[in-house]
Amino acid sequence: MGVTMNEQLAAGSGTSGILLAIVGVLVVAVLLAAFVWGRRIKAREPGPPLPEQQPRLPESGPVGDVVESREPDELVPGEQRLTPHEVKGNGTASHRRR
Repeated sequence: MGVTMNEQLAAGSGTSGILLAIVGVLVVAVLLAAFVWGRRIKAREPGPPLPEQQPRLPESGPVGDVVESREPDELVPGEQRLTPHEVKGNGTASHRRR
């Protein structure tokens, strides 16, 4: 007797199931290897700084804030729109506050 279509499909599903299981095991192995590799790299990094290694305030005290005020750049109505490189200056005046 010849092989029917159902017998061919049944034989193929066993093989594809084994292949899927092998692929699944390989994916899990790659993920575990990546995790172990990442842990080894993390273990080689230096630890967090000690409290005495932290930055300190200067003896003169904290540095003052920088306050900027922007001045509008007046445009003449009816002119063409300006591109950023055509605008004069940046219109920012810096002031230091202590």
